[in-house]
Amino acid sequence: MLEFFSSSARVVNTKRCVNECLEIALGDSNKNNVDLLIFNASIGHDFNDILSETKSLYPNADVVAASCCGIIGKEGVSESMKDMGLMAVKGKDYALAEVDGIFGVNSYEKSVELAKSLKSQKDGINMIYFLASGIDINNSDVINAFESVFGEDVTLFGATSSDNMKGVISYQAVNNNVYENGAYAIGFSDSSLKVHTRATHGFVAHGDPLVVTKSTGHIIHEFNNKPAWQEYTRVLGLDSQASCGDTIPIGALGEELSVDLAQEYGNSHILRVVTKHDGDDMYYTTSCPVNTKLWITVRDENLIFDEMERMTTNMLQDIGDDEIVSVFHADCLARGRFLFNKVFKEELVAKMQNPFYRNGLCPPWLGMYGFGEFARLGGQNRYHNYTTALYVITRSRK
Repeated sequence: MLEFFSSSARVVNTKRCVNECLEIALGDSNKNNVDLLIFNASIGHDFNDILSETKSLYPNADVVAASCCGIIGKEGVSESMKDMGLMAVKGKDYALAEVDGIFGVNSYEKSVELAKSLKSQKDGINMIYFLASGIDINNSDVINAFESVFGEDVTLFGATSSDNMKGVISYQAVNNNVYENGAYAIGFSDSSLKVHTRATHGFVAHGDPLVVTKSTGHIIHEFNNKPAWQEYTRVLGLDSQASCGDTIPIGALGEELSVDLAQEYGNSHILRVVTKHDGDDMYYTTSCPVNTKLWITVRDENLIFDEMERMTTNMLQDIGDDEIVSVFHADCLARGRFLFNKVFKEELVAKMQNPFYRNGLCPPWLGMYGFGEFARLGGQNRYHNYTTALYVITRSRK
């Protein structure tokens, strides 16, 4: 049976920050009995130091880490260059797999490799936590790959790693290896656990759509028969020399949802972010076939707060009387300090976390500001951008 413990800290020295997180999460009673350590850390930390320091203290534990643009833990939210969050897990009911060199063009093959490795290690995997580079990856191929091995009933949750919104480099680390274009997956096989996932964004589409007229997989070459990056930046009112970081806060692209999905989602569009461009070619986060229509969207602050409340209410109804044992959480980096000042940001996090408190205490919580989020929609695994995505792990009390 798996047990979860969490912590977060902000310390300039990476090794000291690791120690503080471990001390807060595990204390004296659990410090010698842990099997899996999951770190999120802002881009200012040294990921080799995270691994080496943790392995020196817990040589028999599995250690994974990913870069982000800030963390959200049970202690609150922080978006400095030196933040770190930790979820510690006791128990052996999991499998861990890693790959290097995952890109958009080989996302399916690399994800099949991960999935097959997990399946060969453990029977009964019923949920998979996935973390990969967020710069160049085709996340719809990732989902299809895992489902080809495990079927559609196994829930895929997690995120893609980020930097400080530059779209230049992100890190993923597993045990002794630090990657720039890697991925890891953790398959949980504790049959007493269930994960509940939902996502929400609160942006509204406007104007006429951009129509994809030429694309290859997840790369968009043309909008409206014009070079994609030039047309995209023109619509945003930016010069074509703008960076991806310039477009992320204002350039969320929306794909229209069916009426049924829109009603469940609380929004008529699912959003996508552009994390990289090579000349006029734009790197989308999922496959984007010709004739896809994409709307520019703008954030609606009232809708963001209203939909957050609706999402947590619906999740609590799904959870019922089950025990909440931990919460994993992925938030778009553009929903942090890049779109909200400190007051709004902390109010939003409070509205997200407070409904899951029990006896005045926040459950173990590990969140990050990343490039994208996985959560189910319409009963299927889906990839989202610009959302808050919550993954509440529960255990039946029966």
